[in-house]
Amino acid sequence: MSEPGKPGIVDRLRARFGWFDHAMRANDWFDECQGNFFAAGLTYYTIFALFPLLMVGFSAAGFALSYRPDVLDAIDNKVRSAVPGALGQQMLDLMNSAIDARTSVGIIGLAAAVWVGLNWMSNVRVALTEMWKQTDGSRGYIRTKFSDLGTMVSSFVAIFATLALSALAGAAPMARVLELLGIRNAPVLDAILRAVSVLVSFLLSWLVFGWMIARLPREPVDFASSIRAALLAAVGFEVFKLIASIYLKSVLRSPAGATFGPVLGLMVFAYVTARLLLFATAWAATSPGNLPEVAVKPPEAVVITPRAHLDERLATKTAVAAVAVGAAGALGVSRLVRRRKS
Repeated sequence: MSEPGKPGIVDRLRARFGWFDHAMRANDWFDECQGNFFAAGLTYYTIFALFPLLMVGFSAAGFALSYRPDVLDAIDNKVRSAVPGALGQQMLDLMNSAIDARTSVGIIGLAAAVWVGLNWMSNVRVALTEMWKQTDGSRGYIRTKFSDLGTMVSSFVAIFATLALSALAGAAPMARVLELLGIRNAPVLDAILRAVSVLVSFLLSWLVFGWMIARLPREPVDFASSIRAALLAAVGFEVFKLIASIYLKSVLRSPAGATFGPVLGLMVFAYVTARLLLFATAWAATSPGNLPEVAVKPPEAVVITPRAHLDERLATKTAVAAVAVGAAGALGVSRLVRRRKS
C-alpha cells in the first residue's frame, strides 16, 4: 500500500492562513461562475454607455454657451488664432451647428443614455446574481425596469462623486479650488483637504461597493459579509485609481499616448473595476456563513454474504486420512470377527 503524498505549498498555506484559504475559495468561485466573462460584458456596456452621455454633455455645453456670448466669442478667437484659414472656419461652423442642434442632440442623447444605462444596470444585476448563485427573482418587466432606473441613477451619482473626490486629492486640482476660494499659499490646509478628500473618497467607494454587492442581486443577501467584502474592493479600487493617475500622466506626454492612452486607460479602468466588484461578491459568497450546506449522502447498505473457502491441499490430506482410518477400522473389524469364529 503506497503512502499518501505530502501536501503542496499551497495546501499548507491554506491550512495555516484562513484569509489565504478564503481567497482561494473566492477565486475558484469566481472562475466557476464565469467572472471573467461577466467582467468583459460589463466593460463593453460601460464603454457603450459613455457615448450617449457625451451627447448629453455636448448638449449641456451648447445650452451654457448660448447664454454666454462673451465666452463663445473668446472660444472663436482662440480657435482662429490656433487654427487659421479654412480649417479653423470649418471647426467654428461645426461648433456653431452643434450649438444650434443642442436640443435635438440632448433629447436623443438622453433617451439613448436611459436605454443603454438600463441595459448596463440589468447586466450588472445579472452578473451579481450569478456570482451569488441565485435564480432570477425579477418581479415583472415594468417593475424591474423602474427599479433598475433608480439604481442606475444613484450608482452613477455615487461613482462620479468618488471620482471627483479622488481628482481633488491631486495637488494641482486642490490648489485651483483653493485659489477660487481666495486662499493662496496655504500648504498645511492644502495637505489637510487632500487627505480628507482621499478619506471621503475611500469611504464613499466602500459604501458604493457594499451597496452594490448587497442590494443589486435579485434576491436579498447577508449585508454584513457584503460590507466586509466591499472593504476589500474599496482598497483595491483606491490603489488602482492611484496607479491609473500615474499611468495617464506618463502616457499623455507623447502624441500617440495622448491619442490612444485615454481610450485604453478607460477600457482597462472599466474592466478592472468590474473584476473588483465581481471578485468581492465572490469573496462575500464564500464567507463561512454564506456557503451552501452540502448534503451528506447516507452510506450504502451493507450486504453480508458468507463465503466458504476450500483449500484443495487440506481436502486431499483429509481424504487420505479418512481412507487410512477407514482401512484400519475395516482391518480391525475383520480380525475381531475371525477370532470369534475360531
